[in-house]
Amino acid sequence: MRGRRSGRVVAGLGVAAAVLLAFPSLVPDTPGHLGSLLESFLPWLGAVVALLAVVALLRRSAVALVTLLLPAAVWGFSYGRLVLPAAAPGGRELLVVQHNVGDENPDPAGTARALAGAGADLIALQELVAPALGSYETELAARYPYHVVRGTVGLWSRHPLTGVRPLDIRPRGIEGPWNRALRALVRTPYGDVAAYVVHLPSVRVGSGGLASGRRDESAVLLGRELAAERTARVVLAGDLNGSVDDRGLAPLTSVLAAPARGFAFSFPARLPVVRIDQVLARGAVVPSVRTLPATGSDHLPVAARIALGP
Repeated sequence: MRGRRSGRVVAGLGVAAAVLLAFPSLVPDTPGHLGSLLESFLPWLGAVVALLAVVALLRRSAVALVTLLLPAAVWGFSYGRLVLPAAAPGGRELLVVQHNVGDENPDPAGTARALAGAGADLIALQELVAPALGSYETELAARYPYHVVRGTVGLWSRHPLTGVRPLDIRPRGIEGPWNRALRALVRTPYGDVAAYVVHLPSVRVGSGGLASGRRDESAVLLGRELAAERTARVVLAGDLNGSVDDRGLAPLTSVLAAPARGFAFSFPARLPVVRIDQVLARGAVVPSVRTLPATGSDHLPVAARIALGP
């Protein structure tokens, strides 16, 4: 009798997981931005389903096992493509490395050398602070003759940069210096690309849920900047402090394409469970994203291919 009851519980939890995977918007975002919190870790419901399957096997519950096929199928539909092999690189591609280098990074020079070794066309960095900024400029100069820094964000490029300007995405209530976004036009061999480097406000998880109001407000302001961009090809690289599933980033993810392959969980570096470091594109495709080895930062770097097409 106990086995049947536990089997029904497992089956019920499996159905709940399937519903959350398929319809995360059913979870309200207030109070505490619980919807955003769920969406930040949505892929991990696959691990929950796997654990439930183990319990069902131990309880020898055929009903539970059959029921768990539903959330497994939904997870596969939603995220299975991310684990498939990416297409072979084409001839008109850029490699973009995105990294929040950390304002307390004990080895900025070593971090810069590691990033340069990835062979990227563009390197977007956040949390650039003095005196570490000089180390990045020195170590990256040989391979990246063009670079720009505005506030605490910077872009290093193999190709010429023009049209550089800071972006005003400061949310209300923040006083003092706050410059965490820039836009530059990259003159690539395949045509111009508008590159945006951003660092959205941090979020915190506490007893009240997810504190993401400032990040969401900043995302809306950035979305307006992107809507006004007239260059056909756009690449956004930054620490967005949110996953591409998070509804708080909808002003960005609704107009920019996310990577087609790869989970590339980037935070925290010691035990990464979510990718908050993003490379998104418009007028181009992001075939894949992957993490790079850890540096002195609390984030992992990510490297994304950008296919520019004909």
